[in-house]
Amino acid sequence: MGVHFKESEEKLTLSMIIIGIVIIGILIATLIAFLMNTNKEIENGEFAKVQEKNIGKVNSNDDFEDVSLEIGKKVEEAKNEIDSNSTTNNVNTTNTQNTTSKVEAVNSTKNNSVAKEVTNNSKTQKQESTPPKTEKEEIKFVAPIKGEILREFAPESLVYSNTLEEWITHNGVDIKADKTSVVTAAADGKVTSIKNDPRYGLTVIIEHKNGIQTVYSNLLTAEFVVEGEVVKASQTIGTVGNSASFEIADDYHLHFEMIEDGNYLDPTNYMEF
Repeated sequence: MGVHFKESEEKLTLSMIIIGIVIIGILIATLIAFLMNTNKEIENGEFAKVQEKNIGKVNSNDDFEDVSLEIGKKVEEAKNEIDSNSTTNNVNTTNTQNTTSKVEAVNSTKNNSVAKEVTNNSKTQKQESTPPKTEKEEIKFVAPIKGEILREFAPESLVYSNTLEEWITHNGVDIKADKTSVVTAAADGKVTSIKNDPRYGLTVIIEHKNGIQTVYSNLLTAEFVVEGEVVKASQTIGTVGNSASFEIADDYHLHFEMIEDGNYLDPTNYMEF
């Protein structure tokens, strides 16, 4: 009996173990199934969120496209408006320039007319204020002495000076003559000066009409006239000498000059020697 009870107890224990194992297996299987369902739900939830996000992106892109199109339209309209305004401004500028050019042309014409009128008035006033020029009276000159020309008129070129031993300019002509040869006035005039020139010695200056002066230098004497005396052409004024320090090495001669308004003239153009 005792053996039988022990076997019964062992069977009962084994049955309980098996039942426990089965229960544990069921629990494990249930747990695994639960976990799998949970993961599926989680995955489904994540997928739904992703889909919502994608849908949101799509909608956002659509909105962006709408906004972009709207902005594009506004930009295009603004560009067209700017182009239109630019064209209008160009037309207005062209019209303004044309109008300005016309106004400037009119003003220029007026100014030219005024300038011409002022110029004409100025010319008229100048003609009225300027006294008419009197024609110069012709003067007939005669040689103050006849003879060979030793040194010619050379105000802009050089001639050799025997006294100075160098090349110099010469503002008159040197007429060869014997010592004490008579020197006469070249034309009617007035004796303005009798002096001892440091270069050309004893000198007589006569003033004639038309602002012309004649100069007689290298004289020996000049006692035939006095300063302020009115003389006639061919009237004796002095005698030939050798008083010119600049020409003392030359033969006896008359140094003769003609001056008009400060400019030296060539005596050979007015008389024959």
